Amino acid sequence: MKRSRITTIVTVLAVWTTCAHADDDRRPPTKQAAPISALSTKARHDAQAAIDRGLAFLKATQRADGGWENMGQSDAAITAMIGKCFIQHKDYGPSHPLVQKALTLVLTFKHDDGGIYPEGLGLRNYYTSVCLMALAATKDAKYQPHISKAQDFLKNLQWDEVEDIDESNPWYGGTGYGRNKRPDLSNTQMMLEALKQSGLPATDPTYKKAIKFIQRCQNLSASNDQAFARGANDGGFVYTPANGGESKAGTVMVEGQPRLRSYGSMTYAGFKSYLYADLDRDDPRVRAALKWIQQHYTLDHNPNMPNQQSLQGLYYYYHVFARALRAWGEPVITDGKGLKHPWRADLCRKLISLQNKDGSWVNTADRWYEGNPMLVTAYAVLALQTALE
Repeated sequence: MKRSRITTIVTVLAVWTTCAHADDDRRPPTKQAAPISALSTKARHDAQAAIDRGLAFLKATQRADGGWENMGQSDAAITAMIGKCFIQHKDYGPSHPLVQKALTLVLTFKHDDGGIYPEGLGLRNYYTSVCLMALAATKDAKYQPHISKAQDFLKNLQWDEVEDIDESNPWYGGTGYGRNKRPDLSNTQMMLEALKQSGLPATDPTYKKAIKFIQRCQNLSASNDQAFARGANDGGFVYTPANGGESKAGTVMVEGQPRLRSYGSMTYAGFKSYLYADLDRDDPRVRAALKWIQQHYTLDHNPNMPNQQSLQGLYYYYHVFARALRAWGEPVITDGKGLKHPWRADLCRKLISLQNKDGSWVNTADRWYEGNPMLVTAYAVLALQTALE
């Protein structure tokens, strides 16, 4: 059966300055009050209730074949994401019949090369990464052969010496939608997320190669040798350095010259990927990314996107925001004005405020398939689950 295409949400990110971490972020909470970062019992209850409403919506929309749809057909990626939401919920888990039906559908897309993807769409990295994350979340040994093969498949998609691409090439270390597609940060971070969640250690060479690509997405001239980053020092990320560089947020004028514009989702993606690759927390590249996050902290929109585009990719942003700050491990982010933000509580509050009465979430700024309530509800639930970890 022909499967409908769903593309990953590709966003581009804002630029940062290298800086030291605010000392206040390292101070222990006072004994007189609970930590500012702590989720109250009520906040946890409210967030869990929002998750439960979201899962009720998703349970009611599961198709007879076990999948969830995109454009009228069951889609492996959306099904895997939603399946992971149920796997991680205490009332369902990997053995629940709903989950088993979903995973059975997902595995109908597996190939002898180890990938899990529909034929003919050119989205092999995206689909395999999302499906791998769902299988790994089960922690069930029966899926280990599929997990191992999917890991190898993803590693083989990375551009490197096997394709006669050496470290001087801006494609080196990155991954795109498929073997013949130029690499981008969205696909690369998704690959690394899947490898991390499925247990690939940070010592694997895949991570080291990826660092080379990731730093070439960062507007930081001290470590980025690409022409578009010459003179840049604000530390944010763009979509790809390939073919001269590209930003999905366009350009911004800096000292009378156009510069590729960075914004939230790709900056959090780059920051997270550095951490997964085990870069030192005091590495200038990590610090520059953190500084940008502090200066642009918001959950009202996708940071530093042009005004008319500021809500595009919003739920992808919420998801990568949660994963990145969880990887960072600090409960509070101090913004550029010195205000402290308990990011878990902030994220829960924002997502609860955006939930529809039927339990779903959807983005009215429909780009990158965020008009699909199944996809967007999965993003929201996964973000809330991360916030409650």
